[in-house]
Amino acid sequence: MKTYRRRIREKIIQALYTIELTGADMDSASDWLITPQIAEDSGAVRFYKQVLQSIQDHKEEIDGYITKHTFNWDMSRIAIIDKNILRMALAELLYFEDIPPKVSINEAIEIAKKFNSTDKSSKFVNGILDATYNDLKSSGKIKKCGRGLINNSSRNTSRSEEKHSTEK
Repeated sequence: MKTYRRRIREKIIQALYTIELTGADMDSASDWLITPQIAEDSGAVRFYKQVLQSIQDHKEEIDGYITKHTFNWDMSRIAIIDKNILRMALAELLYFEDIPPKVSINEAIEIAKKFNSTDKSSKFVNGILDATYNDLKSSGKIKKCGRGLINNSSRNTSRSEEKHSTEK
């Protein structure tokens, strides 16, 4: 049975929350969250572990982007849930070429609405991710390719130009 990525993302947030509150290592904090349904879906388990690992491996860089776009906020003042939603979405934006940016951002906003650490969490998450995405896109740090993704537009243009020139 296919496990939907939103459910996996929610489990990722729960694992990150556990790690932050208890100081537990990633494996012990996250393995208990893998339900039998998730365990049956090797793609879901792989996605779950890859996102967690990328956050762990690049936490300083990811937190740097959060800090850059929260201006007058100290990281310790950001609600733990919101901070981890931002970390997850930024990891997807930066390190998962096959996930469209809008999907990562929209999923983060919806999860922020569900977990609702404050009444303005979803707006906060949206604002930070939007600013960070625009910054990353303008600096060329987001490398996305494939159907519906950033670099696809230039490939489609060249394909249509190629097709058009061969038709003449």
